[in-house]
Amino acid sequence: MRAIILGSGSKGNSTLLIGNNKKILIDVGFSYPQMTKNLLKYGIDPKDIDAILVTHTHKDHVIGLSSFAKKTHVKVYTNSLMFDEVSKIVNEEEIIINDESYSIGEFNINPFPTSHDAKGSCGFIIDDDLSSLVYVTDTGYINKTNLSKMHNKNIYIFESNHDINMLMTGPYPYILKQRVVGDKGHLSNEMAGNYLKEIIGDATKKIILAHLSEINNTHELAIKTVRDIIGNEVFLDAAYQNESMDIGDVND
Repeated sequence: MRAIILGSGSKGNSTLLIGNNKKILIDVGFSYPQMTKNLLKYGIDPKDIDAILVTHTHKDHVIGLSSFAKKTHVKVYTNSLMFDEVSKIVNEEEIIINDESYSIGEFNINPFPTSHDAKGSCGFIIDDDLSSLVYVTDTGYINKTNLSKMHNKNIYIFESNHDINMLMTGPYPYILKQRVVGDKGHLSNEMAGNYLKEIIGDATKKIILAHLSEINNTHELAIKTVRDIIGNEVFLDAAYQNESMDIGDVND
């Protein structure tokens, strides 16, 4: 399994997973022309994509979904809670509903609910029998049951949205600050570090911090905060809003 983050942040999110036989996208948070440009950078035509997984229907995750599905007729995977919103974006015949674990070729997809303020919001634990990946952004917290499912995976693409001090002293209005730090908001750098410390193990190869706020965080601060909590044993980096990041093969 090769993972490529095509962009991550409040202005757009999409991640590409490449297996031996299948290629899937997690979210389509960029326009079709931008998605095409991002994919062609890695030699992939949009029509090569076999499936799209949707985490939730906020614009920064689905802004390009309608055009992408219309032009490629790719199947879009969602859950029953999210179906009504997704069906406003994509023709129903292109939608596949799964509330439990399912497979797309070699990929085994295990969705789990997140606590974001979007109906049916979810993250994913994905494996292909040789490697494993956790994808979780846009959540205010992670409960113990779901956290235990994430233990000792190979790669974590994990939200580290804001530095709490930057947020609280920054320009956001009070009501938005309360949303961000609330249970239906986003994980802070410190929360991300504490969760990761609990779940990473000897099989963990790489951690990529994701969905960083451009106003309430910096790459350096997110990495330092999480590094101070988890230690130096695991590769750690942070994704960018306007640059793709080829994480490489999960087991590299």
